Amino acid sequence: MSTSPLFNSTASLARKHSRVSLLAVGAAAAGMLGVAGASIGSAPMAHAAGNINTTADTMSQASSSHSNTSALDEVLGVQTHAALPAKQQPVPSHTSPRLTAVPTPAKAAPAKAAAAKAAPAKAAAAAKPAAKAAPAKAAPAAKPAVQHKAAQPTGPTKPYTIYDSVTPSSIPASQPAAVYADGAYAASSSQVSGHHSVLWIDTNGSDPNANALDVEPGDATPASAASWVQARLSAQPHSIAVIYTMRSDWSAVQDAVGGLPSWEQSHVRYWIADPTGVPHVVPGSSATQWYWGSSYDISTANPNFQQ
Repeated sequence: MSTSPLFNSTASLARKHSRVSLLAVGAAAAGMLGVAGASIGSAPMAHAAGNINTTADTMSQASSSHSNTSALDEVLGVQTHAALPAKQQPVPSHTSPRLTAVPTPAKAAPAKAAAAKAAPAKAAAAAKPAAKAAPAKAAPAAKPAVQHKAAQPTGPTKPYTIYDSVTPSSIPASQPAAVYADGAYAASSSQVSGHHSVLWIDTNGSDPNANALDVEPGDATPASAASWVQARLSAQPHSIAVIYTMRSDWSAVQDAVGGLPSWEQSHVRYWIADPTGVPHVVPGSSATQWYWGSSYDISTANPNFQQ
């Protein structure tokens, strides 16, 4: 079986460059055939094959200075060195513009990847100190303002009833009682031991330790009421000075007490006798004796009576 001159030329080229596969040789032959076909009308086939041989030999000699580049590579424009591992890449020659123009992105890519990896790491490192410093910059939580509650009253919070008598035993048990501290009807502590609240009445102004002064005919006078208030408040500045009097003598008592310092007047409470038989409190007073009985009298007192 005879072979064509074109096949012989490409086979010869393959023998000279053993690393070129037969597939590549066939491709080269096809390419050359295409080139030669342009002049087939003016030259015989043998002349075209001779051109191929001449071209192959010339390119083989031109590339003899590059150990890794074949003539077929030059004809096909195939950069066979790109398929080699990175360590076997040929060193670019100053005499070959084709090789020097080949970029080497394989080496630059790791640098970019490293930079891309380093960027999040740096950002994370920068974020960590900020996160740790945040508690230090945070302002201390403000303490709630101290709420000062008003002192709660220790006595009654609504009007209440007081029983007074010259005979303490006649006063209902466990009820607030009022008895005399001196005079003809002075009572003893044992006589009122069953009462949780006891109001002691001074009948003549001689006992400033008593809770109240009795101002009525036969007892202390309106003029002496102011002196008794001063004596009591001097001994007990935080106490209350109660003055018991008839409604008819109340004005004279107020005139005498009106000459005292204002702070002493603020500690005075008036207990007015007004025996109407109906529970009530005379306006301006703190307690009113509204019932006179044979065994005891009854008064109604406001919560501020002894506060």
